Amino acid sequence: MQRCFDLARLGAGQVSPNPMVGAVLVHEDRIIGEGWHREYGKAHAEVNCLASVQEKDRDLIEKSTLYVSLEPCCFHGKTPACTDLILRSNIKKVVIACLDETPEVQGKGVAILRSAGIEVVEGVLANAPFKPSDFRNTFVAKQRPFIQLKFAKSVDGYMGVPGQQVWFSNHFSQVLAHKGRAEFDAILVGTNTALTDNPSLNTRHWFGKSPLRIVLDKQRKLGHDFNLLRSNQPTWVVCEQKLPLDAATDSLRFLELRFDETLLKNLLAELYQQRITSLIVEGGSQTIRHFIEQNLWDEAAIFSTPLRLGTGIAAPTPTGDEIARFSLGTDTLTLIRNTAH
Repeated sequence: MQRCFDLARLGAGQVSPNPMVGAVLVHEDRIIGEGWHREYGKAHAEVNCLASVQEKDRDLIEKSTLYVSLEPCCFHGKTPACTDLILRSNIKKVVIACLDETPEVQGKGVAILRSAGIEVVEGVLANAPFKPSDFRNTFVAKQRPFIQLKFAKSVDGYMGVPGQQVWFSNHFSQVLAHKGRAEFDAILVGTNTALTDNPSLNTRHWFGKSPLRIVLDKQRKLGHDFNLLRSNQPTWVVCEQKLPLDAATDSLRFLELRFDETLLKNLLAELYQQRITSLIVEGGSQTIRHFIEQNLWDEAAIFSTPLRLGTGIAAPTPTGDEIARFSLGTDTLTLIRNTAH
C-alpha cells in the first residue's frame, strides 16, 4: 500500500480536482503491474496498472491481488467505472486504504465488488500521515479545499519584522516549498505580506505548474507594479471596494467580499465552486491566525531556522499532532495535522 501511495503522489499537481490514486497488482508477493492517475480526465490508476502487466504475466491477473490507495470509482464520468474493469478482469481480491467520500462513490464501489464475490479489505494504512486521498476527501466531505498553513520562523519564535523583508529559509527549504506549490491548486497571502515581500508565488525553484495566487487586499493597496499583478499566472485579488468592469484581465480576477467574520468561509465556498481542491496559506501572521481561530486548516508546515531576531512578529502556534519532522540542512520542517475537526 505504501507503494500505492508513492505512485499516487506522482500525479500531484496534474490530476486535480480528481484524486491522486496509485494501484499495484501483486501475484504471490511479486508486483506484476502498477500505475497511477497521471492526468485529469485521463485513465485512472487501476486502468494504468492493469495495462502495465506484461504479456507473459497476463494470465496471472485473475489470480492476483489489486492494491489501490482509494476505493475504486463506480460511475462513468470522464472515464469508465474502475469497478467494471475489476469485474471484467476476474480479480478475486482488492485491498484499499480508504473509502472515496465522493457522493457518487462513498462505499458503493466496495459494495459492488463484494456483491460480485470479490474479497475487499479496507483500512490498510488508513491512519498514515500522508494519504494521497486527503485533498479529494477533504474537498468533497467539507466542501472546501484541503488547507495547509505554511510559514518560517526564527529560533526565538518570530516570523518577521513589521514593514521589513526578512529571509529565513535556506536553499533546501526554498526548493521544497516551491515543490509544494507545484502540488497545490492555490496559494494565499494577506496585504501586508504582499506589500512587504512583493512575492511572485510561483514555482521558479521547481518544475511544474504555478498555483492560482490569491491575495487579500481589502482596500486595493496593491498596484500593477507588484509581482502578484504583473505576470500571466492566474491571480485573484479579494477586496471590498467595487472596481471598474475593465479592471480584470484573462488572468486577473477581482473578487468582492465583505471583510468580516464571514470572509474566509465565503472565500472557501467560492474556491469550492471553482473546484480548487487544495490551498496553501503562506502568510502573514495575522492571516494565518484568522484561519487557525476559525479552525479552517488541515495541516501546518513550519520551517524552523537558526536565525535569531530578538523581537518582531510572533509566529502562530497551530495545535495538533506532529506527523513528521525533516532536517533540511540548517533548517527543520515540522508537519502538524489538525485534530480538532
